[in-house]
Amino acid sequence: MTDDPTVRRRAMPAHDGDDRPRMIARRGLCLVVAAPSGAGKSSITRALLAAEMRLALSVSATTRAPRAGEQEGVHYFFRTQAQFDAMVEAGELLEWARVFDRCYGTPRAPVEAALSAGRDVLFDIDWQGHRQVRQALPGDTVGLFLLPPSAEELEARLQRRGDAPAEIARRMDAARAEMSHAGEFDYVVVNRVFEDAVREVQGVLHAARRAVPRQTGLAAFVSALS
Repeated sequence: MTDDPTVRRRAMPAHDGDDRPRMIARRGLCLVVAAPSGAGKSSITRALLAAEMRLALSVSATTRAPRAGEQEGVHYFFRTQAQFDAMVEAGELLEWARVFDRCYGTPRAPVEAALSAGRDVLFDIDWQGHRQVRQALPGDTVGLFLLPPSAEELEARLQRRGDAPAEIARRMDAARAEMSHAGEFDYVVVNRVFEDAVREVQGVLHAARRAVPRQTGLAAFVSALS
């Protein structure tokens, strides 16, 4: 045992029975990540989810039929069209869209429960979904847009997928339209090197978690320090 008093102070509690909070309680946040096809969003969000234990991917409701291996409440909330329409009418969805005659949307209740418990929710949606989520939860939404390093690199990535030239041209047109909305987001990350992009996205998440308005337990924590 060392006789250095400074070491003893670091190793010992402030006083016997110390029940002061060790962490500041906070409200969770909605991290919306959008990107054009080919910018690497799926790979980056998978890496983020693997690294961040307090971050979970939002589960969407859909009117499409379950595929083999898909579980209710894990991959999707499967609903009939009538059930989905009723959710829209009741305001139970944070955002929703119709894609090829099928509807997809994010139920509000599970997200709000997660935020209240201090857990963060990741949204893998487009710029239109981002607008809806921000409108529904303006104080809880952090928007991040991923960009490719260049149009040439984006096209090369799409070519490596093996798509036909006509499909690549269609996706490039869609990407240009999608990227025109990058300025609506809070943060932009250019995916030049995958590992660097993952670290940058993590940096955004970590900084957003520490924003003072999210610190619901700040007053209690500071009071306990007195």
